[in-house]
Amino acid sequence: MEALKGAYQVRRGAGGIVRDSPAAGRRHRDRSPALLRPRSVQRGSSRTSRKREPATSACRDRTAAATMTATLRPYLNAVRATLQAALCLENFSSQVVERHNKPEVEVRSSKELLLQPVIISRNEKEKVLIEGSINSVRVSIAVKQADEIEKILCHKFMRFMMMRAENFFILRRKPVEGYDISFLITNFHTEQMYKHKLVDFVIHFMEEIDKEISEMKLSVNARARIVAEEFLKNF
Repeated sequence: MEALKGAYQVRRGAGGIVRDSPAAGRRHRDRSPALLRPRSVQRGSSRTSRKREPATSACRDRTAAATMTATLRPYLNAVRATLQAALCLENFSSQVVERHNKPEVEVRSSKELLLQPVIISRNEKEKVLIEGSINSVRVSIAVKQADEIEKILCHKFMRFMMMRAENFFILRRKPVEGYDISFLITNFHTEQMYKHKLVDFVIHFMEEIDKEISEMKLSVNARARIVAEEFLKNF
């Protein structure tokens, strides 16, 4: 019994009898200095050894993208406000043909049902045409194309999308002359879908189209560089 008492110290607590062994006490004593050590002392070595990393090309790219987004924001805000005002649509039958209901912005049979077209331009190459009517709105977008490569990529990309117009619901198969892509939103679309979601889709498309074309251009240039290097290895 004395041996057991020497090996275990019995103490009473709120939860009952707790037995502490000498080995456990040694482990706690060995660990206690590290636990009681101030946090700044524990992590002092890692803090002193940490250095500021120099700015990389990725950081510069993010800064340039943020600057571009800041300059693009007023343009997109103007388009959003105009679309929200133009999308006040209602069901309206044709005044010319009985029992017909067609988008007046496309038919243009009654001038009194059409609104004044609005052109929102960021520069000579980037602009948006918003044509409104009593039961439909047509949105046409001109995408920035700085050189011949971007013109080809934009044409191919838009053609790819317009061939699948039925999957986008509001996408027009043929753009308005002078523009790269057109959307047609009718009163049936606003009845079946959320109006603010339609506006968000158009704005998101305008934000992402420039990024997509820039990424495709970089990919084409990188592939052309690799092909040229492999070709010149033979000489």
